[in-house]
Amino acid sequence: MTKRIIAHLDMDAFFASVEEAATPAFLGKPIVVGSEIINGVGRGVVSTANYKAREYGIHSALPISIAWQLSKKAEQEGKPPAIFLPVDFELYNKTSAHIKSIIKSYSEIIEQASIDEFYFDLSFATTFEKAKTICKKIKAEIKQTERITCSVGIAPNKLISKIAAGINKPDGMLLVKEKEIQTFLNPLPIREIPGIGPKTAELLYIEGIQTIKDLTNLSIEKLKDLLGNKSGESIYYKVKGIDNDPITEFHEVKSIGEQITFNQNTLEARIICEAFNSLCDNVFKKFTESNFTKFTHIAITVRFADFETKTTSKTFKEPFTNKNKDKFDLEILKLELPFLDSRSNPHQKPIRLIGLRIEKLL
Repeated sequence: MTKRIIAHLDMDAFFASVEEAATPAFLGKPIVVGSEIINGVGRGVVSTANYKAREYGIHSALPISIAWQLSKKAEQEGKPPAIFLPVDFELYNKTSAHIKSIIKSYSEIIEQASIDEFYFDLSFATTFEKAKTICKKIKAEIKQTERITCSVGIAPNKLISKIAAGINKPDGMLLVKEKEIQTFLNPLPIREIPGIGPKTAELLYIEGIQTIKDLTNLSIEKLKDLLGNKSGESIYYKVKGIDNDPITEFHEVKSIGEQITFNQNTLEARIICEAFNSLCDNVFKKFTESNFTKFTHIAITVRFADFETKTTSKTFKEPFTNKNKDKFDLEILKLELPFLDSRSNPHQKPIRLIGLRIEKLL
């Protein structure tokens, strides 16, 4: 069997770095990209913060209003205030496409995992040392042409390459060979394993499990008991560095959706229903303009003022087509109404955000 050599390239603070590169006046300043904020008032979250802003405690997914407060605190301490910028997807997509073209000139097999992450196959290089040389060239070309940096992990599979790419950020590179995998993984915290989120981690912390080495001491049966059959089995193999997933050059679109964050938390039925109507129109329009002809699953998300988030969904035997807009609107109404009364909102908490998506597209 041919030895696999897989690289994972992860751009460093991508949105913020692109903004910094595009505007010389931003160079070296703390940059925060995210939802609109006016005089400290904003409803959304941070999309990306550059490393200078992270020194203030600002990070991705932080409420934008808290990011503003942290910036003000830093300013009071004599540090430069953060620069807050809106998301510019047109600019980021253009940069991402160019980065992909650079990688493509070195490797024919690429999987774009997100706008700023790429897997690519370097097995043709035959040795890890040669693969590392190629990655150095890719990093240098990106830095020269886009004036931004990336971090790269090189390993025998996608799992280890992804974890390795995150270890020496920013502008880092880490190579992990087959015989080094377990030694590399053992001291890392369990959250480094993809699939172990906050809730799963809490279950494991209760068992006294902190590191990946701790996890390797659990049998597959114990992990299944703790986490369920599917998740337990998946994590059992991941902590041993076992991953045979191929690089997939194209990802199938799995859902179409949108969300709205209200300017003020609200429980007013008229405002919420009008917002859901707008989501229905926009999502259904995207569906009709897509290459799909049917879908069988709909879901809505509601985030309350205290950030508690609930999702409810329904799967239908008879698929929706582009002629079923009225039926679609009605089904969404049935899902949303319980959040306006005690059925799904017993404490009558104001609503901060709503979302709608369609899945199981055919």
